[in-house]
Amino acid sequence: MQARYNYLVIMPSWGAMSPLPSGADNRLSGAPIGKQGEIEVNVKSQGEIEAAICEGISRFEQDYMGRGPKDIHTHLIGDLLIVRLQGVLTAAEQQLVKSLAADKGRDLLKQVRTQLVEAARSIMVAMVREVTDVNVLSVHHDISTVTGEELVIFTLSSHPCFRDIKKK
Repeated sequence: MQARYNYLVIMPSWGAMSPLPSGADNRLSGAPIGKQGEIEVNVKSQGEIEAAICEGISRFEQDYMGRGPKDIHTHLIGDLLIVRLQGVLTAAEQQLVKSLAADKGRDLLKQVRTQLVEAARSIMVAMVREVTDVNVLSVHHDISTVTGEELVIFTLSSHPCFRDIKKK
């Protein structure tokens, strides 16, 4: 598990540790010590968090829905995690929507997808919690039967800590 601190702790040369937030000492034990007594705390960048969420949701779609999306993007905006999947409808789902009356096919497909997402909600929440190290408060889901686009929105208990991108 990675610590959620966006800073570098400097240890004085005489070996005493600089003050840390309460509870942080346990997380840092065993952390690699660099030159001159620095302890580096491994924090992901925003892009790394978004990429890990894309990978996890894509794997979820393959395992639980039968196929992965053609395209997937994740956007972390404060305490909102928005996942946009495109091309998620299976051939059978597309046929179902075409063959039934417009409202009936759409409603049936949305009901089935919603039930599948709710049944596996704990798996998605655990994955987001593991990647962001923040609790999930709520999950929202919708799918378009016209465009084959699906949105999954996670409301987090706080915004995840992430490091700034290193500029070259």
